[in-house]
Amino acid sequence: MTFIVHISDFHVGGTDFSEDVFFNSIDKVNDLDPDFIIFTGDFTNHGYYAEYIKAIEYIKFFKSMFFSIPGNHDARNLGYETFQKLIGERNWAQNLSSNNKVNNKIQYDDTLNGECTLKNKEIKDWIKVQGPKCSVDIDNITLVGLDSSEPDISDGSVGRPQQLWMEEILADSYMNSTFSIVAIHHHVLPIPKTGRERNILFDAGDILKSLTDFEVNMVLSGHKHVPYLWKVENTIFATAGSFSSLKLRGSCPNSFNTYEIGEDYVEAILKPYRKEDILLGKYKF
Repeated sequence: MTFIVHISDFHVGGTDFSEDVFFNSIDKVNDLDPDFIIFTGDFTNHGYYAEYIKAIEYIKFFKSMFFSIPGNHDARNLGYETFQKLIGERNWAQNLSSNNKVNNKIQYDDTLNGECTLKNKEIKDWIKVQGPKCSVDIDNITLVGLDSSEPDISDGSVGRPQQLWMEEILADSYMNSTFSIVAIHHHVLPIPKTGRERNILFDAGDILKSLTDFEVNMVLSGHKHVPYLWKVENTIFATAGSFSSLKLRGSCPNSFNTYEIGEDYVEAILKPYRKEDILLGKYKF
């Protein structure tokens, strides 16, 4: 069994950032002692260097292994360069073993060409013939982090080179029957109760097709500050609320998600700030 905490949207430096909420929530996360934490973007509010420095001091309080990707706010004011300098690669992939240690890092490659496209198409056709995965090895996890941010704009895009790179990794994951997780800041599917659809992922349709074609087990995102869960075909799409920003919709509180991955199921729990836990969903695979 693997236990994951999914957090998002700190917005350090914003007038709505609450340090009290942050430290109360971080204590709750540490008490849960997850195998690892996935953060889906927006460490900062304006992408300023000083905000990144402060955010780094904050994330040192987490006690579990920590994976992160940038959000649209992180890419402002040259923040996309600062992220890479102070936090790490903006897009990455990792293989995790049953002892939750990183086996190897897969470097981002933006030079993939038509040969890759042909190979991936052949694998997709093979998947259609084989049908859904018969089994998934939950002791081995393929974790992919995508950078959907664009400098100084709120909308997002994955882009064709990054999509091809992702498909290469997901194809190997499918062939090896590993449990696959993709983290991306912008929501691939619309989130209810968030008003008019805006700040979108421009190539959401193409990315959605890749994710479902390769039967990704889970797609984790943030961005909208509203937690929600969709299941499309064999893929779970889970969005986390804001961990520590008071820029919230309606009565939606600050929150984070947890995922328990068992032999043949995923159970998603919403952890609202100072409220009772809520079951988001439990699905077999």
